[in-house]
Amino acid sequence: MATIEPRDFSFTPREIVSELDRFIVGQDQAKRAVAIALRNRWRRQRVDKELRDEIAPKNIILIGSTGVGKTEIARRLAKLAHAPFIKVEASKFTEVGYVGRDVDSMIRDLTETAVQMVRKQERERVAAQAAGLAEERILDVLLPRSDNQTPAPSYEREPAANQSTAPDDHFERSRETMRRKLRAGDLDDRSIEIDATEHTQPTMQVFSNAGLEEMGIQIQDMMGQMMGKGRTTTRRVKLGEALEIFTEEEAHKLIDQDAVVKEAIRCAQDSGIVFLDEIDKIAKRDSGHGPDVSREGVQRDILPIVEGSTVTTKYGAVNTDHVLFIAAGAFHVSKVSDLIPELQGRFPIRVELNSLGEAELLRILKEPHNALPKQYTALLSTEGVTLDFTEDGLQEIAKIAAAANGRAENIGARRLHTVVERLLEELSFVAPERSGAAVTVDVEMVRENLKSVLEDQDLSRYIL
Repeated sequence: MATIEPRDFSFTPREIVSELDRFIVGQDQAKRAVAIALRNRWRRQRVDKELRDEIAPKNIILIGSTGVGKTEIARRLAKLAHAPFIKVEASKFTEVGYVGRDVDSMIRDLTETAVQMVRKQERERVAAQAAGLAEERILDVLLPRSDNQTPAPSYEREPAANQSTAPDDHFERSRETMRRKLRAGDLDDRSIEIDATEHTQPTMQVFSNAGLEEMGIQIQDMMGQMMGKGRTTTRRVKLGEALEIFTEEEAHKLIDQDAVVKEAIRCAQDSGIVFLDEIDKIAKRDSGHGPDVSREGVQRDILPIVEGSTVTTKYGAVNTDHVLFIAAGAFHVSKVSDLIPELQGRFPIRVELNSLGEAELLRILKEPHNALPKQYTALLSTEGVTLDFTEDGLQEIAKIAAAANGRAENIGARRLHTVVERLLEELSFVAPERSGAAVTVDVEMVRENLKSVLEDQDLSRYIL
């Protein structure tokens, strides 16, 4: 099996920042920090092996209020790097003895993500071969061969120079005719009876406490096998569905599952990214009362994972020495210095993200590749409604969102989702009845649709 080459190998820090700019407005300092961290992985792979193991990743803490782009930066970075990525909330973890998840579960989740990622890539690699084998199985059901008719699959067969006059020549011509109809989709609605492998999922969920999650996973796997996982059953399905089932089965046979697991563990160890959100929620405070009592314990549980340790998963042991950790938090009440010194030392790079004002919100509406106006324009075009956002309309939306953030809780760019959804609520409801209509979203429309909400201060706090 081919080794996965992370896509970040071809990107310089400047190119990484440029790619992030397509989706995230501003926050240049944070983009530069993560771009350097990603490029350092490429550099580490090219260092002599003796020194390579000594180079630790430069973990990052992103400091900023909600909605300024912390999670989006980490998620886009992982997609760009084609790396296993998980997002976890630090507040979900608790010290042993309190109700919550075991900190090791973040590495188990990362490994599971890596396995699925590698498995998907392998399925894509063998897709053509699996489709050819599945096609042969379908034809064998439609036109069964006799014992002495066992030619190679069509994707391996060389065309004959001269047509054969053998007795089975008519059979092969009929089979090729059926193959053309199958590929054209002419037979998709035809029902056939097939023997398919049934993948039964366990019907009982195992709930596990901290420290017992791995045992819960193993028990679920055992139950799945006991309850008939992998059993072959006879089913009558449409031919199109049968082709999909056979393609999936053939792809599974062609993939070396042990090699997938081995490559996934390597990928998780060398390229994995863990986004540890809400880390400020576990920062210890001076009070020492109530729930604060467990916060320092959570930090000390997380420390070995970030520092570098070996975690047992159902796929094998995974070492976290070179996993990149990106932590994030608002740090409104607590400060980074409230974290225990050992954990602070494992996050040498600290970046403060800027709050979003009216100007930044306007840029978010206009510049990103997946900007909200583009999304709503595409959604309503499916109903035959044409949306046109004017410049003054976008400015008014940004102005209202900024004002709402100032009056109520500042939720950053997420406020735009609330405002735009409220603005287009009526149009989205009646869109099926207005096919062919063209709607201009200008400043007058924005003010008219949001007038009642804006005038009622109490109402605007709950709606916007």
